This record gives sequence, structure tokens and C-alpha cells, in this order.
Amino acid sequence: MALGGRVRAAEDSPSLAPSLNSTSEFGNFERSRAIDAPCPEIACLRGLLAAGLLAEAEERSRAVGVGADRVLITAGAISEEDYLRRLADALGLTFDSLDGVRRAQCPLGDERLIEAVAGGMLPLTVGGKLYVVVAPRGTAARGIMALVDEMPELARRIRFTTSERLSRFVFRHSAHTISAQAVEQLKRRWPVLSAAPPRWLRNIVPVSIVGIFFSAALMIAPTQTTLASGVLLTAVFLAWIFLRIIGLITEWRRSDPPLRLRDDELPVYTVISPLYREAASVDGLLTAIERFDYPPEKLDVKLVVEADDAETRNAIALRNNRVPVEIIIAPPSDPRTKPKALNVALPFARGSFVVIYDAEDRPEPGQLRRALQAFTAARDDLACVQASLTIDNTEDGWLAALFTAEYAGQFDVFLPGIAALRLPLPLGGSSNHFRTSTLRKIGGWDPYNVTEDADLGMRLARFGYRAGVIDSTTYEEAPVRLRPWLKQRTRWFKGWLQTWLVHMREPRRLVRDLGISGFFAFQLIVGGNVLAALVHPLFLGWFVYGVMRGTPMWTTGGLADAVLVALFGTAVVIGYGTSAFLGWLGLARRGLLSSAWILLLMPAHWLLLSAAAWRALFQLMDSPYRWEKTEHGLARSSRLASSTSRSLSRLERHITQLLASEHAAGIVPGDEPETTYTSAVRRRTLPASGRA
Repeated sequence: MALGGRVRAAEDSPSLAPSLNSTSEFGNFERSRAIDAPCPEIACLRGLLAAGLLAEAEERSRAVGVGADRVLITAGAISEEDYLRRLADALGLTFDSLDGVRRAQCPLGDERLIEAVAGGMLPLTVGGKLYVVVAPRGTAARGIMALVDEMPELARRIRFTTSERLSRFVFRHSAHTISAQAVEQLKRRWPVLSAAPPRWLRNIVPVSIVGIFFSAALMIAPTQTTLASGVLLTAVFLAWIFLRIIGLITEWRRSDPPLRLRDDELPVYTVISPLYREAASVDGLLTAIERFDYPPEKLDVKLVVEADDAETRNAIALRNNRVPVEIIIAPPSDPRTKPKALNVALPFARGSFVVIYDAEDRPEPGQLRRALQAFTAARDDLACVQASLTIDNTEDGWLAALFTAEYAGQFDVFLPGIAALRLPLPLGGSSNHFRTSTLRKIGGWDPYNVTEDADLGMRLARFGYRAGVIDSTTYEEAPVRLRPWLKQRTRWFKGWLQTWLVHMREPRRLVRDLGISGFFAFQLIVGGNVLAALVHPLFLGWFVYGVMRGTPMWTTGGLADAVLVALFGTAVVIGYGTSAFLGWLGLARRGLLSSAWILLLMPAHWLLLSAAAWRALFQLMDSPYRWEKTEHGLARSSRLASSTSRSLSRLERHITQLLASEHAAGIVPGDEPETTYTSAVRRRTLPASGRA
């Protein structure tokens, strides 16, 4: 039986799980025998947990490469605090709850304190003596036991506590510093790369100068200025479309992944998910994380919750989690954005790699391993890999269907092509996998940018790193009502405007950082994306008016009018056609061509995008850091759930038919064929000792 099964059996059987008040057998154990045991860290649990359970924990410890104590704690056989209190008693050490410890007892400054606690240690002075309070991780408990045996006097300066109590201590005494770091770190280290308020003057002045010259030219020579402006806008618009075509036709080779890493070779992987008013989505998110094909002992799951969001905190606390979950309370401070919440969690990430998921995300079980395979096969300059995002609630309405086609074209066609060309990659909002050290080196996320993903992708490129894509999917929920959709798209366009303005503060430096090809790719991917949406109503209106009335709206006729009508009409038709084909190809690769009819609404989709872009432009001037949150947990349909249900039904039918044939052949005498998936699997897979 699996370790989890034995733990559940122990919970139901008093003989297998004695009370914590029972006397430990460790006192009767010779310490040398304990130290020499394969997993000495759990010798203190003999007599508390069943011998078979401890033996399985030792076996699992060897297979995964962590201490057997972490195996038992992760499986729920014993809490971290109960284990550490028991170990402290056995070693003659102290368990420190940290409840009455004053800030003055820690000799470190706030920033060093945060670093120390993130590493699982806290130095304290007690009675004039220096102690180190430790929350053991990995195989640290085993190492501490060896230290106690070799240097007993020095080891007396060690105290135990839990990771949760360490975190509570640092957030209780250093919340202001944590918040300040999350908000100011990028601005302090590289102010020119931050969207923080004082830096906007560098953008406003040149934009104002351009506006003044354009207005003067329009008054002096309106026809010539209008024609030149139209030609220039059309050229930029067509260049943006051309880049999409390049991404579309560039072949992305899905190379065979390298050999699967053994469990004991896998590093600790940090999963960060910022949540705000997401109580309805907590269970689905954690269920998806629990289904990862990854040792739960090596998962470092951090859910970042705002201080005023008690409902989400309660939903996490009340759930019976099957992986260790740490709740991090983001200190209340402005700006209240997703990237600020991510920055709060980043210093405490224990993993060598970190991935970001939103509340509604449902990643494929093998995604972490697939990302690691990509990092292992690449050079160190690969700092991030992006999984494909796809919409799960496609059948909820026409907006969700449009979202599905758009995401299919973006993540299954365009981004793989851009990544293959090694151009700067605009990251998606979630399912970004990073090397943790690189993420910290470049300053984390910009808390003042409301599309932190696009900005971070460009910043990685400017620091000499690259981002790639992996052949793995994360299912997401799309808004199905127009108002939430408009708010979400407004935030995206506003963030892309912020990103373009920030990185264009020093154009010559940007060219040096990205190279010529990267520079122009940035202009088209980030700036062109916004410009296309802004000018589309102008192009469409001018073209329709010219065709219907025979004369444009704002010129006196002649050759200039005909040229503009032809240019704008060509741009609109090519734009619609390219976007529709991109979406169609993406849907084909997803096997979702039954939804391709929605591409007929491409003109309406572009008009909606234009409305969001103009709304974003005005909001950028009025409230640049306002975060219009998208509500989740409202989906009525799910392709993922339907597919899973169909797979289980097919498996149940297969097992039922197999059992029926065995019964008919006399292989299972006296048994009637079982008709449920659960009972059949249990009877056929569990050893006799594990059956009821």
C-alpha cells in the first residue's frame, strides 16, 4: 500500500497510531545506533507510528532524496510541530514557538533577517548567548543529529521551530521591510526600468514635443500631413501583421525531451499563486497542484493572499491539502497589484525553479518535469519557459470562443515561432517557469506595471537572457460577459503601454541591449499591438466612409484620398485575414476546429479590442496603477472536465468488460463483475493487506 494509504489506515486504527502523549522509545535507544541508522531522523518516532509506516518512509526517503521526516510530514502522518517537539526532546534540545520573542533579540537587520528566515534559520540572543532557531528542511534534521553527536556543546545552541512559525515571526516584525522591498527593489536598483511614478517625465516630454510638431504640420499642410501620417501608420500596422506572419510560418520543432529525471535528482520546485477574492477557485487550483507528477516532498507551494481577504484564507485553511501549503499574507500597501504580491513571496521561495499560476489555472500533471527537461537541455541563458495557455470554458459563449481562438493562435502558433527566432518573448500572465536565481538577479517583477509578464519578458531579454516555450498546456477560464472582458483587456493594453514607455526611455540603450532585430521586434510586439488596436477604428471608418460616400471625411479629395482609402482598406482586410488564419491554425493544432465558426466575428472582436485600447489610453493618464481584477470561478462548462469524465467512463467500461470476461472464463470464481471504476481498481491493484 502507498504511504498515504498507510497514513489513512493509521488514523483509523489506534493500535497503529498511538497518542502523542505516549512515551517515546527513543530514550531507550542508544544514540549511536540511531545515528548509524539509514534514516536516524525518525528514530524518535518509534512507538508513536507503526513500524511498517516508518519503514515505508525510509524507503521513500531514499527514492526521493529527502529526509524521512519530510516524507511523513508531507503525507500527513505527523505535523511538523509535533515531529520537531519530539525530536527536540530526544536530542535534549529546545523547541521554540517564537511567540514571546522580541525583535530586539535578533541581531540582524530587517533585510538580513528576511534572507535568514527564507533559508530556514533565525539567530537569537537569549540570556546573553547566541542561539540559532532552525526549521529543518530536506535532510537537515539528519545533519543536526550528527552535529549533536559530534559537537554536543555547540549543538546546545540550536533550537527547533516550524517553517510556519518562522514566517509568522518575520512578517510580524518586518512586514514594512518586506512590503518596501516588494515595491521599491526594482525602482531602487534600476530606476530606468521601473514604471514607478517619478519616471514618467522622460516619456511625457518627447511625446508632447511630437504632438506639438504634428499639430503645427496639420495646420500648415493638412492634406500632406494627413497623407504622410496615414502612410506611416499603415506601414507600422502592416509591419505588425508581417511579424505575425513570420511567427506563423516559422517552424517550431518539438524536440524529443531528454531522459526523465529520477525523483532523487529533482530539485525543490516553488509554486507561487497570488490570490485575491478567489475562495471559489482555491479547491480547483490546489487539486491541480496535487496532481503534479512531482514528489510532493519537493514542492514548495506558496499562496499569496491580501490582508483583507479572510474568505480566501479560510478556504485554504479549511481544505484538507495533500501537499504542504504556505499562506503568505501580503502587507497592505500600494500599489495593490499582482506583481507586488509575487515580489512579497519571491524572497521566501526555496526552490531552484519557480512557476506562477493564477487562481483559475489547471496545468497538466507533467508540466513541472517538462519545464525541467527544457532547462536541463539548454544553456544557462534560458531563464524562463512558457507553457501554452488554452481556454477551458469555450462553450460558455461567443466571448469565450473568441478567447479560445485568440489564445490558440497566440500560444500554439505565434509565440513558438517567435521563440524559435530567439526574439524577445512577451510572456503570458501565468505558467511562466523561471530559474529562481535569475529572477532575483534581474529584480523580480515591476509592481507598478499592470502587465508584469510582458515587461518581465522584455527585461529578461535586455539582461541577456532568453525565454522559450514548452509543449505543455495550462487550462484557463475566460470571462464570458462583456464588462469583465473589457476591464481585463483594458488592463492588458494599459500594461503594454506602460511597458513600451518604460523601455523606450533610452532608445539607444534599448538597441544595444536587444540588438536591431530585438529592438524592432519589441516595437511591433508591444507597441505595435497597442497601436494596431488604437488605429483600427480610424482605418475602418475612413475606408467604409470612402467606399460608401466616395469621399473621405477630413480631406478635400483627389489622389491623396484615394491612396488613403486603398491603404486603410488593404490594412484592414489583411489584418482580419491574418488574425483569422492564425486563430484557425491554432484551433486546428488544438483539435478545436468545431469552434472555428467564431472567426467570422473577427471584425467585431477587433472593434472590441479597439474600445479596450482607447479606454486603456485614457486610464493610463488618469489611474495608471489601477488593477481591474478579473473574477474567476464562474465557468459553466469545462473541456478538461468533460475529457477527464469521458476517459474515466471508457476506463470503467474496459475494466467491466475485462472482469466480465474473466468471470465467464472462471478466472474469478464466485465473483460478480464489478461495475464501478473505484471498486474494480481497488480490488485489482491493492495487495491483500490493503483491502477492507
